[in-house]
Amino acid sequence: MGLDRPITVGRIDYANVWPIFDRFDEVRAECRLTGVNVVVGMPSELNGALMEGNVDMASVSSFAYGRHAEQLVLLPDLSVSADGEVRSILLFIKKPLDDVLKGTVAVTSTSATSVNLLKIILQGRFGAEPRYITMEPDLDAMLEEADAALLIGDHAIQGSWRTDHGCEVLDVGRLWKDWTGLTMTFAVIAVRKEVALRAPEKVSDIYKALLESKRRGLQEIDCMASKAAARLGGLRDYWEAYFNGLRYGFGPDERQGLTQYFRYADRLGLLERAAGLQFWSDQSVAQVKE
Repeated sequence: MGLDRPITVGRIDYANVWPIFDRFDEVRAECRLTGVNVVVGMPSELNGALMEGNVDMASVSSFAYGRHAEQLVLLPDLSVSADGEVRSILLFIKKPLDDVLKGTVAVTSTSATSVNLLKIILQGRFGAEPRYITMEPDLDAMLEEADAALLIGDHAIQGSWRTDHGCEVLDVGRLWKDWTGLTMTFAVIAVRKEVALRAPEKVSDIYKALLESKRRGLQEIDCMASKAAARLGGLRDYWEAYFNGLRYGFGPDERQGLTQYFRYADRLGLLERAAGLQFWSDQSVAQVKE
């Protein structure tokens, strides 16, 4: 039985997904892809909307996929990943790290992947379990309440430009790479399995449009950098380096890193079980075993 309504696609409201989504409206207009609605939100909002069925596919945090992997499939070749520095997942520490590890860390309320990645690193690499408090992404307010603050996305980027907070800034992607030697995938494009099975042709069309949008976006990093500088501040050179430093595919390195992340999350009790990676294909939904 098909799907007799439009498919709703959720897009994270952060610059880090621009290379995937920036040209999507243009592409779907060119190929006359109808019956698609796009909504924009924070990762935590889209995570919930996807699981509640209010959106059918979305860019979501990797941890959200891991929690609900049995209900979702991943779109191949699409992710937001980094092999080292990510520049937009940052820990601002106002005390020496040894004190922070025994103190209090304020974490953002906008995404679970980065929060749990930090917990994995601090416990696994440093043997530390500081007290965590969840707050809205306001650097000054967070630093008033805690010894360190974790910010992600545009909030982290804009915080890193400031010179008045007096903090040392640690890149969580770099901490992960230095500890494990692995790439880290922070966001994925996931589809509700029931939608993928009921509307395979429409999902396929949307997937192809996203791939074409990504292809065009990566060819025009300079244009996105100019737009980011105008909209979010900073220099165009910064944004070019930022976009070029991220990875937007989902190859063996990204799969290996994300699988290891899920293993650590399971080991520390952050997930009920280590999640497998299930990928969408035009023919079937195939289980990918690492």
